[in-house]
Amino acid sequence: MSVTYDDSVGVEVSSDSFWEVGNYKRTVKRIDDGHRLCSDLMNCLHERARIEKAYAQQLTEWARRWRQLVEKGPQYGTVEKAWMAFMSEAERVSELHLEVKASLMNDDFEKIKNWQKEAFHKQMMGGFKETKEAEDGFRKAQKPWAKKLKEVEAAKKAHHAACKEEKLAISREANSKADPSLNPEQLKKLQDKIEKCKQDVLKTKDKYEKSLKELDQGTPQYMENMEQVFEQCQQFEEKRLRFFREVLLEVQKHLDLSNVTGYKAVYHDLEQTIRAADAVEDLRWFRANHGPGMAMNWPQFEDEEWSADLNRTLSRREKKKATDGVTLTGINQTGDQSLPNKPSSVSSYEKTQSYPTDWSDDESNNPFSSTDANGDSNPFDDDATSGTEVRVRALYDYEGQEHDELSFKAGDELTKMEDEDEQGWCKGRLDNGQVGLYPANYVEAIQ
Repeated sequence: MSVTYDDSVGVEVSSDSFWEVGNYKRTVKRIDDGHRLCSDLMNCLHERARIEKAYAQQLTEWARRWRQLVEKGPQYGTVEKAWMAFMSEAERVSELHLEVKASLMNDDFEKIKNWQKEAFHKQMMGGFKETKEAEDGFRKAQKPWAKKLKEVEAAKKAHHAACKEEKLAISREANSKADPSLNPEQLKKLQDKIEKCKQDVLKTKDKYEKSLKELDQGTPQYMENMEQVFEQCQQFEEKRLRFFREVLLEVQKHLDLSNVTGYKAVYHDLEQTIRAADAVEDLRWFRANHGPGMAMNWPQFEDEEWSADLNRTLSRREKKKATDGVTLTGINQTGDQSLPNKPSSVSSYEKTQSYPTDWSDDESNNPFSSTDANGDSNPFDDDATSGTEVRVRALYDYEGQEHDELSFKAGDELTKMEDEDEQGWCKGRLDNGQVGLYPANYVEAIQ
């Protein structure tokens, strides 16, 4: 290996220089840092995977809760379907984030773990084999030069001490000339001292220059040996840096859902469902199922009035159990009847009501519609309290949508008179005595 030698290397430019004795330790420490960085990157990905999993679980829980609320709420028709599309979006995105979590742990995390195990080999006495090899290589390359440097420092110290002694001798000799009390013999001793110091200066200077020359001659070989060991460390570090770059690119691909075909499809489907919401169609459906477009069994002359009156006394619960198929006669119908019923989009009124085949505002002819002359109650009336009454507290505000529904605010207390029916409604009584229906999931029992 060819090394360009600069004469200025011998000059102390900075005590932090790589070429100073022992300063190769930063390069050696970088090997240990590489192992630690692998562990740090694994911890980083592990934390991100936990975040992805928690987010997926939160999306799923959010979708489940709001799906139930919307299904039991008053929204209907295509707008309800558009609203529900957000729950489907959350569930699909949740699955994608679980896939991200799996990719981070099963692919990226394991890849780093395996590379770390292959690149760093632990020793029985502690530390890594690669670190020890680098340490030994630098120490071996630096040892001869460091020995010569030590000799130079000793020669330098001796020369500087001789120069200092010479200056002191000259100073004493100059001061003695001004002292008349000194005899010639004493003066001669001072002059001899100066002469000896000059010889020592020349001798130490020669040794200093000689040792420095030997150090300069050994410096190119020292630099070449150090460069070789340093290059080996560079190659090891280059492998780690390239591996990290490769892994980080793979992590980026796993995190970037914008390039996932399924992710794009989620929001394409969501947009299409929302755009399909049609206010006119929903209004037409409501008109046909809850408005003037509904079928009506208009009153006619009937021979058997008793059976008609008995039919009118059916309770709400018996009406709920009535069959869906009803044959109506004498119907005078208006409105658009071409739209089919949509059982998946119903209001709270429809969820709690079914309609009798015969109905009249006039209940005066029904012997079972009110108390008789003796004050006895109607034996067919099912609205009376049955079972055990329970005090409950409202979790949310609710505004009754129909005349037979209760209205209350969050925190209000009321009495549950009947258990929840199959359509999610309960019968209850407010403290003011009003009796009616309310959504079962809007309240909780008071402990």
